[in-house]
Amino acid sequence: MKNPVIIKGTKSGIIVHLSDELPFDQLKEKVCEKFAASADFLGNAQIALSFEGRDVSDKEQLILVDCITKHSNLDVVCVIDDNAEREAYFNKTLEEKLISLNTNTGQFYKGTLRSGQVLEFDTSIVILGDINAGAQVVSAGNVVVLGKLLGNVYAGASGRSNSFVVALQMYPTQIRIGDVIARSPDEKRKVEDEAKIAFSQDGNIYIESLDRDVLNDISL
Repeated sequence: MKNPVIIKGTKSGIIVHLSDELPFDQLKEKVCEKFAASADFLGNAQIALSFEGRDVSDKEQLILVDCITKHSNLDVVCVIDDNAEREAYFNKTLEEKLISLNTNTGQFYKGTLRSGQVLEFDTSIVILGDINAGAQVVSAGNVVVLGKLLGNVYAGASGRSNSFVVALQMYPTQIRIGDVIARSPDEKRKVEDEAKIAFSQDGNIYIESLDRDVLNDISL
């Protein structure tokens, strides 16, 4: 089989074309090998990443992102689909709305936070994994969760009321942004595989779908 993994660059980041013929475990090894061999060429950058060529589950995406960051000098800011309109949207938002992850020396944490774990950061943080119920993350800046948010998150702990929280699946027990606190409702909610953003405005915390209108309407 020729080229089971192909790396293609775009203005917003990198598209990784994956073979749909290999079992995932074998494909993962090929991805590790490909990015290790291309590390010098790809350099050191914060990027948006998307996969094409086969369907990749959220869990498989996290595994591949972890593999890529371990075998290269790339920081994966977000994972997007290969839809042309969505890519154009992220081209803009990466530059205009998530720029604070660059200017505030954001950090990355790989792994799932279990109940009872507490992590504190003096910068913005991107978490490659889930935040389970009972776990807590405190950040002076923004919090981006490339996974499920089920626990507690405190963004803007430095007093930044314009901080935000993004999660691929947003079901927090509690969110605090600056001085504003919001708790999750007790009733069960429908599970949705849709990225959402939480932000503070006029003394309230709002959770909205991560789309163009929301990002254009709020000041981050």
